[in-house]
Amino acid sequence: MKDDLAAILDPETGFAPRLRQLCRDQITDLEDSRASQSEIELLRMEQNTWGLLQAVMPARKTDPPSVPSARDLLYENPYTPTSTLAQAIMNSSPLLSELIVIREWLHETAPAPMHPEANTGYWKFTKHSVIQSIRMGNAHRDGLVKEMDPDAPNREEGRSLASDDASYERNLLQALYGYIRGGRFDDAVELCRKAHQPWRAASIRGSFLFQWRALSAEPRDEDSMEDEDDMDIWSGNQNRHLWKTACTRAALSPALSDQERILYAALAPSPQTSNVLKLACRTWEDHLWAQVSIMCEEKESQELSRLGGSFWEGGVEAVDKGVNDELDDAEEEEWKKEAISSLDSLKSIAVLEGPPADHAFHFSQLLIILNRTNTLLDSFAVGLKDGSYTQSSFEYASMCRFFAHFCLFLQMIDIPVPPLATQVILESYLQVLEDAGQRDLIAMYASALGENAIERYALFLVSLALTADINERRLALTRARDHGLDPARVAVVTAERTIEQAFDVLPVLEGPLPSIIALQQPPTDAELFLLRSIEWTIFQDTTYNTALEQANVILRYFLGTGRVQAAQSLLDVLPPELAGISEPEERATEYLHYRQFFVIWETVERVVDCQSQHVPGMNKDAKATWLDDYRSLIDQAHDQITRLLTTEWLVSDVENPGDELDERRKDLIRIRQIYIPELIIRLHFLLFDSRHFIPENLKRALQLANIVADSRYQLYEDFVNEDGKRLGDYLGAVREAILGGLEGGGSDPFRVIASA
Repeated sequence: MKDDLAAILDPETGFAPRLRQLCRDQITDLEDSRASQSEIELLRMEQNTWGLLQAVMPARKTDPPSVPSARDLLYENPYTPTSTLAQAIMNSSPLLSELIVIREWLHETAPAPMHPEANTGYWKFTKHSVIQSIRMGNAHRDGLVKEMDPDAPNREEGRSLASDDASYERNLLQALYGYIRGGRFDDAVELCRKAHQPWRAASIRGSFLFQWRALSAEPRDEDSMEDEDDMDIWSGNQNRHLWKTACTRAALSPALSDQERILYAALAPSPQTSNVLKLACRTWEDHLWAQVSIMCEEKESQELSRLGGSFWEGGVEAVDKGVNDELDDAEEEEWKKEAISSLDSLKSIAVLEGPPADHAFHFSQLLIILNRTNTLLDSFAVGLKDGSYTQSSFEYASMCRFFAHFCLFLQMIDIPVPPLATQVILESYLQVLEDAGQRDLIAMYASALGENAIERYALFLVSLALTADINERRLALTRARDHGLDPARVAVVTAERTIEQAFDVLPVLEGPLPSIIALQQPPTDAELFLLRSIEWTIFQDTTYNTALEQANVILRYFLGTGRVQAAQSLLDVLPPELAGISEPEERATEYLHYRQFFVIWETVERVVDCQSQHVPGMNKDAKATWLDDYRSLIDQAHDQITRLLTTEWLVSDVENPGDELDERRKDLIRIRQIYIPELIIRLHFLLFDSRHFIPENLKRALQLANIVADSRYQLYEDFVNEDGKRLGDYLGAVREAILGGLEGGGSDPFRVIASA
């Protein structure tokens, strides 16, 4: 849809009409649920603004068709109907065309007029009183008019209609004004006929431009169902100039009621009648309609008058004089400036009803009309940043929603938008969606952020934290692809930001070495948050390399803090394919060393478990089976730990320039200082404690000390802590093993080592 301008601007199914319909549907739902009127009114203003955008944007984005000018039409045919000339004048002026479209939009959005009560006759109460007065010989009864013609109340000073008729007349005039305000001239004419006032119908029909298809240069539609006879039928006002003069005089006449004057001012809006017309303006929309109507009517009248050469505007004399010279460009520009200035004045106009002129939607509508969309977006973005629009206000979500979609709409139709303002607006709307729990929409709107799209959607995924299960997180990542975002990049950035946030709250990896003997507590929320960070990069194999790097970072942290079970739980969720990654070698080797450690850790736990299964009084066969298992597990633990101790486990040869150790090497050294002594001591006691069942294990326990003391492996350097307790513990255990060699008798403590 983005590349199809016609589809986006389609009057029925385009972007703006669809959003307008969504607002309309929501208004219906709110009205059914008896929601607050302010909430409904806000939605109605948003709906109207989308209607305005649909009204003005197509013409701004498409080239107008090539049509003859009014001057060309008159050169060709001086009898060209006024309606055809008016259409040509409109086509030649983009601003006038747009103002007329805006006037039509104001007609569509006008409130429905209040109908007067049904009337069964013309001034029936006055008529009844007049007849009664005549019958009784009192022609001046009750101060009522003596005659029944329409001008009687104005002509007969001090006399009026019967109160019921006067009330009906006021209501009728207000309803007629409402129809004119809504552009419903035919309905106004019909109402006059129902009210038995055909002269008013004639006055209203006088506003229709003269039209005669037979004299028009308009091309005929071959598929049209119009009869050939219709071409010869004319309609409209042949002398509209005279009619307009009469309307203006009526609007300015103090003898007429205010309602009557307002009606005539609405029929023939002009600078002369503007003050009268504004008497009826109660809302901001009313003021906008009055101003636009005056500009449209005045421009058309001026252009028709300036043209000359039209039989219908000036008779035979005008035809004889011919068409006047074309309008100077400077005059057209001057008119544009005056029109823009007039519209600008509506920014601060006072209103009697409805939202004020500076309401966000009124301000938006005016700047859209003035084609200042960048100013509008910048202004709203500044308001978001400086706190003018608070998140606690009920308008905040609606305004963010409208402006976010407005930005998207402008981008879709290739109208440039200020990038910083757009980012602020979309960010605000994304936060609204997050707060509302509408997670399925985040990717769609984040994708509109351009270069910031990946980062912003990643931040949303980070915000899911511990509230979403793994399936929901996987689905959220999949949505990135649905809206044009690279899921691999999103996953990597999400994992990185999650790790960063987790490390911001987790304790720093420094200080005394932790004890891993004590019972371990369940992971904290921060630790779980760190654990979950790896999930983003293991959802798809394209991010396994990043997953390997991040797994090492997380394992280093958990092992460095003594959280063996947390580290083990991380290893359990990692895909086996990570072990097959060989590049970069240092990263792959580190990961394999962690896996090696946990294989050993599991083996040691199995030895302890097997040892606990021995009970006194076992029969011979059961004891033999148990002993075979026990021996096998101890041998396995001995081989695995010895191999780890003699193969530079987690020893990094990569150093950064300078005297200071880099963080990674410092972490690896810390891990060795925690677990090398622990594994040595545990293996020693496994061997020593099994000496009664497997006597040769006492010798192996003492031989382990030789490996520890071997300068090739430098294992003694890992026995480092503040008070040297770890090394003291091990030396004490070795001493106990030496003394254990005397349990079978004799006085040579080294006899066990020397024995075959």
